[in-house]
Order: sequence, then C-alpha cells, then structure tokens
Amino acid sequence: MPAGKHLAVCLSPDFDAQSVWMGTFRSQSQSLMSRGEFGAEVGTPRLLEVFRRFDIRTTWCVPTHTMQTFPRALAAVVEDGHEVAAHGVFHEYIPALDAIEELRLLELQVKQHEAILGARPRGYRSPALDVTDNTLGFLTELGFDWDSSLMGRDFEPYRPRMVVAYDLENGNRFGDPSGVLEFPVSWVLDDFPELENFKGSPLIQSNATVLARWIDSFDFAYERCGGGLMTWTLHPQTIGRSHNLLMLERFLEHVASHDGVWFPTLSEVYDAWDEA
Repeated sequence: MPAGKHLAVCLSPDFDAQSVWMGTFRSQSQSLMSRGEFGAEVGTPRLLEVFRRFDIRTTWCVPTHTMQTFPRALAAVVEDGHEVAAHGVFHEYIPALDAIEELRLLELQVKQHEAILGARPRGYRSPALDVTDNTLGFLTELGFDWDSSLMGRDFEPYRPRMVVAYDLENGNRFGDPSGVLEFPVSWVLDDFPELENFKGSPLIQSNATVLARWIDSFDFAYERCGGGLMTWTLHPQTIGRSHNLLMLERFLEHVASHDGVWFPTLSEVYDAWDEA
C-alpha cells in the first residue's frame, strides 16, 4: 500500500455496450442494441462524472467491438485518465471456444487494442467471468500482467492454479501457480446479475438490498483485511440507470468517509503488489 493507505478499492467497469448481447447472449435484437447504446451514450458519461467528483481512477475492461462501435465514449474514458484493459473481441463466451479459436481471438484483441489505443493491454477480464484450461497460459504467453476473472480469494490478489486432475474419490490436483496475478471478482460485487433484467436472470434485487451487501462487504474488508484489495464490476448500461447511480453514489460516500482508502487502477495495484 502507498503510505497512509489501508485498503484498495477498485471500481472496474465492463464497458460491454452492444457486444454482450451479440456475443454472450447471441442476439441482435434492436431492443437489446438500444440498451447497449444507452450504456455508451448515457451511462458512460454519467459514470465518468461520478468518478471525477469522487476523484477516482478506474480500470475499464472493454471489448474491441465497443471500441470500434463507440469511439467517442472510449475517448472520454481515456481522456479522464482511466486504464483500459482487454475484455474480449465481441464479448465471446470463452468456454464455448476451442483452444485455436480462443488464442486467435486473444491475439486479435491485443492487435486491435494496440492499433486503437497505441499500447498493449496489461490486464484481461474474461467475458462472463469464465475461462478454459488454456486461458491463463495464453495470457502468460502473450505478456499480460494480470487477470480479473476468477474467485479463489475475495480481498487479496493471488496466483491462480488450474485444476489439472479431477477425482471425486481422492481429491482434485492443481497445476503450478499462474504467471499472471489474479485480481479476484465476485458475482455479488457485480451490478449486472443483481440489477439487470435479461432472459434467464434471477429476480432483480432491490437497491437497498444490494447497497447493504456492498457496504457489508466493504466494512468487513476494511476492518479485517487491511492491506487488501476489493474489486467491483460495474456496467455502464446497468449502473448508469438513474436509480442505480444514486445507489452507487451512496456507496461511494460511505467508502470515502473512511481514512486510508485507495482508489487505484488494477495495474497500479499490480505495480505495488509485494508477494514476499
């Protein structure tokens, strides 16, 4: 931690826009496209304004489809000093890909990212927060520093290990620790499954319930996991809706009232992390 800091809180929007509906949900519904457009044209400016007001730097995980479809929104993110990480080409569902196609799309998104932004992405978040047996190895081969897709910890970075042998009677066996550092995520610290309406989704949670859960999670980490990291996954088309944005502001007011909270990008955490 930097001097005087006690807990890192990373707000990391997944700027999926229309790609999540086309890639993961495999739909080209005009209604769903309009929801993605809202995320780019309305949700993103609102979220950037909140980050400016609270003086927060963040990491935006952005499919290259979004970069190409909504270049002005991407430019606004970059102009405000936020990091941009890899998040697929078109929010493809990774477990459905064979190894050749997964590697092809990883290489393509790095190439497109570099062409659009002038630099390679340092980090990666899998669309839909799922990986294959090959993902972390591919990320290491391609020179990524970190991943933020897995859930093997809650409030500390770690080196993830893949299960390489499954045995119901004698226990599973892990492989070696990964070459990428993992910044863990959680579905309960993600706005999309709790606040968004989509086919197959659970009932939308009340904002009071979600806010209480987020505050409880923060309070636990702040009181018991000093020196740790919390990662929230936000979606402009979800958190950017008026009622949800008010909830986010109430949450940030609570967090900001505590001394020693650090709002870094994920790559800033990587650069500060000491594994000794």
